[in-house]
Amino acid sequence: MGKLPSSGPALVVLAAGMGSRYGGLKQLDAVGPGGATLMDYAVFDAARAGFAGVVFVIRPDMEAAFASFAAHRYGGRIAVTTVHQRLDAVPPGFSAHGRTRPWGTAHAVLCAATEVDRSFVVVNADDFYGAAAYQAAARFLEGEAGGTPPAWAVVGYRVSDTVSPAGGVNRAICRARGGWLSEIEELRDIAPEGAAFAGRGVSGRMSLQGDDLVSMNMWAFTTEIFDMLRREFSAFLKAGPGPDDEFLLPGVVQGAVANGAARVRVLDPRSPWLGMTYSADRPAVVRALEDLTRAGQYPASLA
Repeated sequence: MGKLPSSGPALVVLAAGMGSRYGGLKQLDAVGPGGATLMDYAVFDAARAGFAGVVFVIRPDMEAAFASFAAHRYGGRIAVTTVHQRLDAVPPGFSAHGRTRPWGTAHAVLCAATEVDRSFVVVNADDFYGAAAYQAAARFLEGEAGGTPPAWAVVGYRVSDTVSPAGGVNRAICRARGGWLSEIEELRDIAPEGAAFAGRGVSGRMSLQGDDLVSMNMWAFTTEIFDMLRREFSAFLKAGPGPDDEFLLPGVVQGAVANGAARVRVLDPRSPWLGMTYSADRPAVVRALEDLTRAGQYPASLA
């Protein structure tokens, strides 16, 4: 990241996900006009919102295919680099022996620490967040981020816009007071239930309204997050996680908010969200991107 321009935030793209429910490597799936991937839209929207460069977090086995892909797609447009999310990237004294599942989103962000020297935004590689979301996150980082305790942000989306007709989805519900996050809770298997929605949280089944805001893992952070992630990851490992337990961003952020170590602004730019939890979601994403292109919001080719 040392070669980045002196101004502008970084974009950290989490691209190491397994894609088990989707049934393939969605990060490289061409779903938009001209063969665009959802990552292409992320880079395009970030570049026009003033971001200085992109750090892709990938698995080591993806390096050969992904490095060539990224250099061809983005090399002449924005500074890019890759880092690996490795199972053995654990603090001294701990082991990943027997672990096959990635450690989770908070660990993925921690893996990017060596390449990030400035405020940054985190997104998933297989989600479309919309231009308004990148613009809102960039404005926040320029005008409100930082301070003591540091101010961060999460971009919220309405739960009704993020569910899938193909099955239940996992989302982090954002509760706010005065525009600041007061609580964030992971709910699993969210699906329609009558005129509303329902999912499973730590305290059991929970009902949701369609306009309740959820996190789709788009965060705006300052570099203070890295020291916090190091401490919390050691605590996570010390607790003896099971083979499927993950070190996730919502849990880290919730802890920071609860103990006063950070403040988190809930941004609501009313940006469209598109994603493919299941392979059956793909046709709707293709149609939506075609509609956005016809409306003039994106060029026919993002190259």
